[in-house]
Amino acid sequence: MTQKQISHPEGLPNCAAGHRARHIHDMRCTSAGGGHLVECCCKATSKKVDADAALAEWRRINRPARSLRAAPSAPANVVQFKLSLAEQSHKPQRATGGRHGRG
Repeated sequence: MTQKQISHPEGLPNCAAGHRARHIHDMRCTSAGGGHLVECCCKATSKKVDADAALAEWRRINRPARSLRAAPSAPANVVQFKLSLAEQSHKPQRATGGRHGRG
């Protein structure tokens, strides 16, 4: 068998979907497609020559999403008006004349 699973005493971080990760070492030479990769059931890293590089890529692609910044709020002593170029009426307007061009 050319592949073996490497266990880490501290464990690997789960993927963003929460799946458990595993570290695989393909012992073929690099030109034959060997190397280290970290995978779960939904994604995997590309094969790397160095195990640390594979782990770093796994952490990079599965880091927690950033929280959005809060929108800046206006100070309490500032009044903001809704300005627009056209007046907006609250009632729908009906077209006048129902004859549609008939004489």
